[in-house]
Amino acid sequence: MPLVPPRISRRHALRVLVAVLAVLGILTWWLKPFGQPELRGELTFSTGARTGVYHRYGQLLEQALGQGMPEVDVRLETSEGSQENLKRLATGEADYTVATADAVAKYRLDGKPGADRLQGVARLYDDYVQLVVPADSPVQSARDLRGKRVAIGQPGSGVRLVSERLLKAAEIDPVLDITSVSIGIDTMPGELEAGRIDAFFWSGGLPTNAVRELSERFDIRLVQLGDLVEQLQESGSPARYYRTAVMPQDAYTRARNTSSVATLAVPNLLVTTAGADPRLTEELTRTVIGSRDIVGREVHAAQLVDLRTAIYTGPLELHEGARRYYRSVKP
Repeated sequence: MPLVPPRISRRHALRVLVAVLAVLGILTWWLKPFGQPELRGELTFSTGARTGVYHRYGQLLEQALGQGMPEVDVRLETSEGSQENLKRLATGEADYTVATADAVAKYRLDGKPGADRLQGVARLYDDYVQLVVPADSPVQSARDLRGKRVAIGQPGSGVRLVSERLLKAAEIDPVLDITSVSIGIDTMPGELEAGRIDAFFWSGGLPTNAVRELSERFDIRLVQLGDLVEQLQESGSPARYYRTAVMPQDAYTRARNTSSVATLAVPNLLVTTAGADPRLTEELTRTVIGSRDIVGREVHAAQLVDLRTAIYTGPLELHEGARRYYRSVKP
């Protein structure tokens, strides 16, 4: 005679369910770090021009932070670039930002307000310096820019720093020898296409969408800058953060370059201040490293963010929160 399982009353089943939920609740509480309430509040992130890599990176990072820290309100603020970003950070207008290592070094060297409070979170990816001209331009080197109308970046940008240094290395005075145009990547492509400038400097990850989109509607060429790297490095800090680099030919497939282009690159740093909350900074660092592949699908430069090199944030010391994260994942 087959055995018939005993019938379980609805009241007994309910008691069992309540007991299971209670156990799960205790386990959830137990697994939470003691004294670690959910992060809440606001976070201001200073980015860059709307058409530049900094801003798109900030947008994608904002989305990733929304998954890991849903109760933290992330506010993005566009800017002219690295120099303005550092000023905002040092004066309390922003909590985190991205800036090039040479801009950080100059800010500290100049002893600007709050410079001693700056600290690093991660080394991200390298910016490549790009000199863009119409494909039929006679310009083959920055030395050939004399007498030309050249966009050199806005006063608060990182590209302004490097373009002025490159022109000096090429023995060109940005005031006397060229017509300098102080605009950013949001308007540079349109001005070149319209013939109102003859060239523009840009410093950004590869590829920069604004340059790529220009190449798809207008014939452009990227000019080599490799002949100036040695003179630039000899000028000392903060130029020592520049390195020789090569832009592959396929960085901009529609550009009229027949080979790779020698240039220089400079690291981008994720920066905060000594007063930033350690736990928030730790979680931000975790998100930056953990979201690399997702962010990198749209911002290709972000694919180069690497745990092994992220700790090298010179000239800045690592923030305590970032240090905690790197220690937690150390093999």
